[in-house]
Amino acid sequence: MRLVGLKCLRVIGDIGGRNMSKIEDMVMRKIQARAVLGRNKYNITMERTDLSRKDWLIHAQEEALDLAVYLQKLILLEDE
Repeated sequence: MRLVGLKCLRVIGDIGGRNMSKIEDMVMRKIQARAVLGRNKYNITMERTDLSRKDWLIHAQEEALDLAVYLQKLILLEDE
């Protein structure tokens, strides 16, 4: 059993019944790595309180727009 994060109670790869697949384990490890990267780069976590709900919505929308651009690029590559 591996604990996630410094103070987190979530468990990766449940020993008894494997509640998560290897793919989900991979995603969790990537989330952990991004959290560390963000903490090191910006010296702040997602628990920050300086942003409004609208600020969070705008950040989420910007991320979604970036994803749409990446998806469009991949679609075009599939057509080649």
